Amino acid sequence: MTKPNGDILKSQFDFASKIAQENKKQWKNEKQKIQEERKTIQAGGGPKNIDRQHAKNRLTARERIKHLIDPNTPFYELGTYAAYKMYEEWGGAPAAGTICGLGYIENRLCMIIANDATVKAGSFFPMTAKKVIRAQTIAYKNHLPTIYLVDSAGIFLPLQEDVFPDQDDFGRVFYLNARMSAKGIPQITAIMGMCVAGGAYLPVMTDKILMTEGSGLFLGGPALVKAAIGQVISAEELGGAKMHAEISGTIDFKEPDDPSTLKHIRKLVLQMGSPKPSPIRKIESSDPQYPISDLYRIMPFNPTQEYDIREIIARIVDKSEFIEYKKEYGQTLVCGYAHVGGYPVGIVANQKKHILRKGKPPEFGGVIYTESAEKAARFIMDCNQNTIPLLFIHDVNGFMVGRDAEQSGIIKAGAKMVNVVSNSVVPKISLIIGGSYGAGNYAMCGKAYDPNFIFSWPSSKYAVMGGAQAANTLLDLKVRQLERSGKKLSDEEKKKLLDNITETYLSQTDPRYAAARLWVDELILPEETRKRLIVALEAVSHIPEFEQFNPGVIQS
Repeated sequence: MTKPNGDILKSQFDFASKIAQENKKQWKNEKQKIQEERKTIQAGGGPKNIDRQHAKNRLTARERIKHLIDPNTPFYELGTYAAYKMYEEWGGAPAAGTICGLGYIENRLCMIIANDATVKAGSFFPMTAKKVIRAQTIAYKNHLPTIYLVDSAGIFLPLQEDVFPDQDDFGRVFYLNARMSAKGIPQITAIMGMCVAGGAYLPVMTDKILMTEGSGLFLGGPALVKAAIGQVISAEELGGAKMHAEISGTIDFKEPDDPSTLKHIRKLVLQMGSPKPSPIRKIESSDPQYPISDLYRIMPFNPTQEYDIREIIARIVDKSEFIEYKKEYGQTLVCGYAHVGGYPVGIVANQKKHILRKGKPPEFGGVIYTESAEKAARFIMDCNQNTIPLLFIHDVNGFMVGRDAEQSGIIKAGAKMVNVVSNSVVPKISLIIGGSYGAGNYAMCGKAYDPNFIFSWPSSKYAVMGGAQAANTLLDLKVRQLERSGKKLSDEEKKKLLDNITETYLSQTDPRYAAARLWVDELILPEETRKRLIVALEAVSHIPEFEQFNPGVIQS
C-alpha cells in the first residue's frame, strides 16, 4: 500500500535531518581531533626538552616567533603536520623539527623559518630539509622577506643519505639563499644556538647576520677539529659570537640574548625599502553575506553526498558576490570572478551536484567532462590575460571515461586544461576540500603544477583513485599473483585481504598523510579558509611583475 504524500515528505525530511546531524557530529569530532593534534605537535620535543632550552637561557622556536612578530597578530604556520607519524623509530620529529610560516613584523609580511632545538637539537631530518626548501620556495616565488632563526645541530646523521645529496635535499637550501639574494629578496639570519657543518653556510649567504652570546658558528665543532687535525680548542674560541664579531668579521651584530636579538631584527625589518607595486589591483575588502561557520553544514564529510559548490564559494568571497562564467556550459566545473579580502580571484571549482538536463545523459558531480575542461581552459587563459590570480577548489574524481567521452575528445580537452594550468603566469592557489584524484588533481593545479600555496581541509582525500576502486584493483592483482604461485584463496581470505588493503590505502589518502609529506602546505579547518586565502593573496601580491603568458601548442 502506498504511503500518503505527507508521510513520504516526512520520511524524506527525517532522513535528510539524520544525515545533517551525522555530518555535524563528524565535523565536530574532526575539528576537535585537529585541535588536539596541533597542540601535541606544537609541544615540540616535550616539557623536558623545553626546560633544557630554557636552562641555556634560550627561548624555544615558538617563543622566539611570538616575540618577533607584531603584538596581537597571528602567525600563519605552514607545514604543521610535516613528518607527522614519520621517523617513529627515532622518536619522531614533530613539525619536522622546524617552524615555518607567515607573520607580520613591523606591519611587513615575512616568511619566518625557525629551527626547533627541542626536537633532536634542531637536527635536519629528510622532511626538515624539504620543509625549509618549501618555505624558501614560497618566499622566492612571492618576493617575501625571510627571517631565519638558527638553532640546529646539523644533519641527522643516521638518515644522512636521505638528507644530503639530492636536488631537493639540504644543499638546495643554500642554492635558494643565493637565488633569493640575486632576486633582491631581503634575508636576515639570527644564530641563536648551534650552527654547524654545512649549515653554517646559510647565515653567511644572507644579507644580515646576528648572533647571540653563547652560540656557535663553525664548519667543524671542537670534537671534529680535534679528530681531524689534533687541535684542542674551546667552542667559544673556535666559533663563538665574540670571535666572529671581533676577529673573523663574519657576523654583523652581536647580541647578549634572544629578546635583544629579536628586537634588533624588528629594527632591521623596519629599515627595509617598500616592496614594488603589484600588478594585481586590490579594492576595499568586504565580508561575505553568510557566516563562514555554515561551511560545516554545507560540506558533507561523506564523499558520496552531493552539495552545491556555489554555496561554499558564497561563504568565502567578498559580499558573497560571484560572477559566474559560462554558467550553463560544462557545468561540472564552476568558473567565475570574485574578490577575497579585496584581492581579485578567478575561481575554478569542481561541482559535486549531478547535472540533469532534459534530453541529455546525466553528468556526475566531481567528474571533468570535455565541455568542462574546455570552459576551464578558456577561463584560465582569460585570467592570465587580465592579471587575475587563480583559486582552484578541488573535489574531483577525475576525467570522464568511456566511448562517448573518448569520441567527444576528452583527452584533447584535458590536455588543453593541463597545458594552460602549467603555463599560467598569474599566482595559483589550490584548496582541496574533498577528493583530489588522479589526473583531476593535475588539471586542478595539484602540487606538481607549482601552486604558490596549497591548502586542504580535513575532508580532503589525496590519491590516484578512490579507496573502493583502488582496493578492489589491488586485491585483484594480489589474488592473481598468489594464484600464479599455486595458492587458491577462499572467500573469507579474500575478504580479510581486501580489508587489510582498504585500511592501508585509506590511511594513505588521509589529508594528514599528505600534509606529513608536504604535498599540501597546511591542513586547515574550514573556518580558517578565508583568512588563509587573504594572507596568501597578500603574499602573492608582492610579486612585482609576471612573465608573458604563452601556452604553447593548444589542442583544438
